[in-house]
Amino acid sequence: MSETRNANGKATPETARLILEGREYELPVVRGTEGEKAVDISSLRRTTGYITLDKGYENTGSCRSSVTFIDGEKGILRYRGYPIDELAAKSTFTEVAYLLLYGELPTTIQLEEFSTFLNESSLIHEDMLHFFVGFPRGSHPMGILATTVASLSTFYPVPEVMDEKAERQILANLISQVRTIAAISYKKSIGEPIVYPSYKLRYVPNFLTMMFSSPVKESDLDDDIVQAIDLFLILHADHEQNCSTSTVRLTGSSLANVYAVISAGISALWGPRHGGANQEVIRMLEKIRDEHGDGTEYVRRAKDRNAPDRLMGFGHRVYKNFDPRAKILKEACHKLLKKPGMIDPLFDIALRLEDIALHDEYFVSRNLYPNVDFYSGLILRAAGIPYDMFTVLFAIGRTPGWLAHWREMYHGEDFRIMRPRQIYTGSTCRTYVDRSRRR
Repeated sequence: MSETRNANGKATPETARLILEGREYELPVVRGTEGEKAVDISSLRRTTGYITLDKGYENTGSCRSSVTFIDGEKGILRYRGYPIDELAAKSTFTEVAYLLLYGELPTTIQLEEFSTFLNESSLIHEDMLHFFVGFPRGSHPMGILATTVASLSTFYPVPEVMDEKAERQILANLISQVRTIAAISYKKSIGEPIVYPSYKLRYVPNFLTMMFSSPVKESDLDDDIVQAIDLFLILHADHEQNCSTSTVRLTGSSLANVYAVISAGISALWGPRHGGANQEVIRMLEKIRDEHGDGTEYVRRAKDRNAPDRLMGFGHRVYKNFDPRAKILKEACHKLLKKPGMIDPLFDIALRLEDIALHDEYFVSRNLYPNVDFYSGLILRAAGIPYDMFTVLFAIGRTPGWLAHWREMYHGEDFRIMRPRQIYTGSTCRTYVDRSRRR
């Protein structure tokens, strides 16, 4: 609870006054460490009989969290206090995963132990391979991922009493096995034999090797692509209380096993309004390319409410300024696509679209700046990741963030099942009519 000082210098709780039906109520004001302000309405219904109605939860804080801070007006994103641009420039995905889970950057020894533990936990039970044979041909990798992750609890049961050792193993299983499952699902989709994870390789090289090597072709990893994928995962590792993270907290609040909880997060991420947005960007760029345009005509149509075209990858629910992740990925795109043999005409179209939108009053006045999805699809495309796997890569990156929020909630002092209220708009009380008398 926030406090103020009165004339005598005495601390008094800071409150907000609410007047309902002529009566005045005082509600506590809560302030975060970055100055964020909230009115605590936890007792509102009990004391007033009212609830709040907040469509889409745009103005509702569902929890207190120390994992990630976002200032959408200033374009700020920090993990555990560390600016995203510093982590992107200096860190690795494995180190960021440790930071999100445990709150501090690891020492050299801690990072080596964590990385080794992830590799040791990367194999999935051999019997699970039958699942991949049973899925219909053409099954979407996200459906396979959500189903298979949920099934992990049957092979690696969650103990009723979760001690530190058991929790540590489950966290490692999920972070590491999610990439193994993803790679197996891809291999099965193209009819190639699976490639097992290697104890010798780090997180991203291990994943790319499982994806692209085969018994007749050894994967020749490009350092720039490895770095770009690692960067992609870092930038997607967490993003505060978004749709999938809120789903993880909501599902986890029922004490469902953590594998089912992460599966629920994967399912929420699957939607085109969330994790699937970068695929929509690529489809848009391909459409512009196929029309032999530079984006000018497409932008004109996008501003027409009666036209079906929409400018994908611009604007964000939270950011009212440049998405800081987009700035970082744009530079990575330049570096990657300037390599010999890596020229992509879609990137040129993307740059043209960005230039048009940033100088068009329609987009500027609405704060429609490029977001992370605008460039992330181009990064994955350049790395040879199939379109259907784009959201899977997002899920791999987001898993440490989901687990950090689950862990924070699970060990929190005020851990209770989430149960939102509603405003009922249906029929009032009616009398049952016998079937023979109904009209």
